[in-house]
Amino acid sequence: LEVTNVCNSLNTYEARFINFKISRLWRAVAWCSQKVAVCFVPAALDRIIIHQQVELLEAILGTETSSKYEIKNPLGQRVYFAVEENGCFDRKLCSPIRAFTIRIADNAGREVIRVIRPLRCNSCCFPCFLQQLEVQSPPGTVAGYVVQNWDPFLPKFTIQNESKEDVLKIIGPYATCGCFEDVDFEVKALNEMTTIGKISKYWSGFVNNVFTNTANFGIQVPVDLDVRIKAVMIGACFLIDLMFFENSLDGL
Repeated sequence: LEVTNVCNSLNTYEARFINFKISRLWRAVAWCSQKVAVCFVPAALDRIIIHQQVELLEAILGTETSSKYEIKNPLGQRVYFAVEENGCFDRKLCSPIRAFTIRIADNAGREVIRVIRPLRCNSCCFPCFLQQLEVQSPPGTVAGYVVQNWDPFLPKFTIQNESKEDVLKIIGPYATCGCFEDVDFEVKALNEMTTIGKISKYWSGFVNNVFTNTANFGIQVPVDLDVRIKAVMIGACFLIDLMFFENSLDGL
């Protein structure tokens, strides 16, 4: 009888131990799933193409509409679609500095990234209230920030991680109105000496640049760059578009 009781006790402890291991395993799977959700950009992707869609109403009447973008891989295949959300009042009165939320969804319609920009200044006269943008991936989880830096001559930005630690710098040209040529914003290391990539505004042609605000952008980054920072770079591209290329004649 005593031997039977001992065996039953051992079986009970074994069952509890197995249940404990299974519980730990499911927690690990859930944690990994969350991490995979954050890393939405394929790790091997080192080039991203962003194409702004032409709005018929904007092209005909010159009325400012919410921006829509297609995000493509180097082969030109659409992998994500981005839509700007804000009010008509913001677009009319605060056009280049307007607040917005851009929701980025995959081809199945699932939102994978959210870009949030509050209403702030972009003038060197207000160095304490310059542009700042937050990127979430997945929505609700901060992936990083884009912060405008004060400079009297050049457009400068800092890419920060989720802890607001500086990771990279973005430095644009003195003149962003590229005439019949691309405009490059260089992605640099924190020392601002080493260039590791760039955000390019491609020349879209005379008709597009004069009569609409549509633009094509390319993002080139190191293939081993943290995927969360790659997501932040997409947010930086949207910010650069609205700050420097929102008005029709900026593309000339």
